[in-house]
Amino acid sequence: MKGLERKCLWRLYKNAWIFLEESRENLLSKEEAKSILKDKGWMIRNTYDFDTKEETSFWFIIKDKLEDISELPFSSRRNIRISQRKYYFNIIDKDRFVESAYPIYVKQQKSFGNRIGSKDDFRQMIEEYDNESQIDFWVVNDKVNQEVVAFSINRIKENSCEYDFMACDPEALRNRTHPYYGLIYTMNQYYLGEKKLKYVCDGSRSITEHSNIQPFLEHNFKFRKAYCKLSIHYKWWLGVVVKLLFPFRNIIPFRKVKAVLKMEAYSRGLR
Repeated sequence: MKGLERKCLWRLYKNAWIFLEESRENLLSKEEAKSILKDKGWMIRNTYDFDTKEETSFWFIIKDKLEDISELPFSSRRNIRISQRKYYFNIIDKDRFVESAYPIYVKQQKSFGNRIGSKDDFRQMIEEYDNESQIDFWVVNDKVNQEVVAFSINRIKENSCEYDFMACDPEALRNRTHPYYGLIYTMNQYYLGEKKLKYVCDGSRSITEHSNIQPFLEHNFKFRKAYCKLSIHYKWWLGVVVKLLFPFRNIIPFRKVKAVLKMEAYSRGLR
């Protein structure tokens, strides 16, 4: 399949092309990669051999078995029940989501020390999600005052669902009401049980490692690593820069540069 014909299966994220269906992705030829990079983007993250038995340096975090709640760790069961007593978990439409989720987005980004976009910026981000593929917008509502305390934006694929973007009011994380436990448990039941999808996914190995969500999912909800192989394709000038800087990857202080070099290390099989 020609690179330009494949573009509908890719999305551009922070100047990097990422395939939308990780379980269907194949190794790109140089000609296909060149065609994809012809107009936009600086690099391609090309994963292939999804869920290989070989332990590699790159993986996706997935859950492909739905167990009874009694099979989860004791602390997980306890926190799920606390969350279920306190909150409702629902899918809502896009317009309601923008209004109710934006305050949570602001609080989360502020707690991370990130730049906070306006509501129009947030709305545009949601529109881009909605234009790309089928999206479910989940919210967590307090049963007493109906306020939204957390949300998840989920990307529905051919036979799977990706938990693409989750956020929670930092206060709800501190007060031991455990909104994430109830939300994740409910979504797992919905997609694996009711919708009969093959697996749910929290994305690929974290590059920036600013969040502990993936170890949290592995420990509390029996997610696992689906290993794959990784190849990176660059525009010529970025490839030159990466080759020059790679020997100094452990001492470079710039976060975005370090992320690119770490991805390159993973593609070379370095852990």
